[in-house]
Amino acid sequence: MTLKELIYQEISKIEEDNLDELYEFVKQFAQTKSASKPKLGILSKLKQIKIQAPRDFASDIDLYMSGEKNLDDFH
Repeated sequence: MTLKELIYQEISKIEEDNLDELYEFVKQFAQTKSASKPKLGILSKLKQIKIQAPRDFASDIDLYMSGEKNLDDFH
């Protein structure tokens, strides 16, 4: 028997008028567990972006955009 089946078996023993209390407990437990998992914020996600470009790409972006400098020369 799986653990879920054992839990369902125990739940079936609980009287109907006590199920609302159990439901609130399970709901709070589930919310606590899901809240404890670290979620990546936008800044964490942005830190994961990897860009391959020449060292002067940021300072000379206008030259790359106009075509005076060529990204093909980078590789």
